Amino acid sequence: MLKTTLDSKVIDTLRELPDLIPVFRDYFEDWTIRVFNREQHECRNYLSPNRREFYKILLITKGTGVFTMGLNTYYIEEPTLLFIHPNDIISWKNLSDESGGFYVLFKKSFIHHHLQLKAVIDKFGLFAEKPKSVIRLTEDEVPRLSQYFERMQEEETGSSDFKEDAMQAFIQLLMVESMKVARHPKPDQVTDDFKHIHHFFDLLEKETSGINYSAPIRIKTAKEFAGSLQMHPNYLNQLLKKHTGQNASTHIRNRILDEAKALLVQTDWSLHDISYSIGFAEQPSFNLFFKKNTGFTPAEFRRR
Repeated sequence: MLKTTLDSKVIDTLRELPDLIPVFRDYFEDWTIRVFNREQHECRNYLSPNRREFYKILLITKGTGVFTMGLNTYYIEEPTLLFIHPNDIISWKNLSDESGGFYVLFKKSFIHHHLQLKAVIDKFGLFAEKPKSVIRLTEDEVPRLSQYFERMQEEETGSSDFKEDAMQAFIQLLMVESMKVARHPKPDQVTDDFKHIHHFFDLLEKETSGINYSAPIRIKTAKEFAGSLQMHPNYLNQLLKKHTGQNASTHIRNRILDEAKALLVQTDWSLHDISYSIGFAEQPSFNLFFKKNTGFTPAEFRRR
């Protein structure tokens, strides 16, 4: 039975926490794989509502919290290993001052460069098949699995030309060991509030994840999102404000800004095409929106 709910404290969205983890906010930083020790990086309450550019394997060895993946919630007080897909909507609510373990982040491009790793990921389904994504561990099993994170950290800080090859091999071994000890706990009951929040972010993701000129954003106001979710806009705003500290319009605006920045940096689309794709009928309106929220015009941002 879940001992607490996500109702009791606001959880921050990752875009509001630039200092939480160095790589979460920087879409364009030149990295493919990173390893972190949870004792050295503060574990705060957060919500990751949007698709990410990386996979994550999280080993929790100390501390207590509530982890939510999609519509499954887990109360974590024992050693646990989690496999998180880039498209998963996740949240973490910290319930103790302790924090121990590791996590490794690796981008989709890293997998494509290491086909053996991709084959193991596809074979075991630890990221794709949600019932397999959470594994409960015994204290005796923790050292055996921790060693792979420690070895990856050693490789990351080393100067070998083959460190990424070694790191992907350790990820493969980590997944093999995980399958050998796999015990999958049943999820706890998620709150109705969080179901509504999940459905909002899921819809927001669907609306923005495949943007192009032939499929521009269809809905971009709080009223339109609430209507699609069969909710009153005031109720949707109330829920989001209560749990994330921000209303629906702010989340929508930030998501559109994220997509606009990515399109400006990662494509050679014209400003007219970008503005139309993200829901602006006129480019001057997009220019005003972008400069008001970033301090730069779209053209200035692209040059920088």
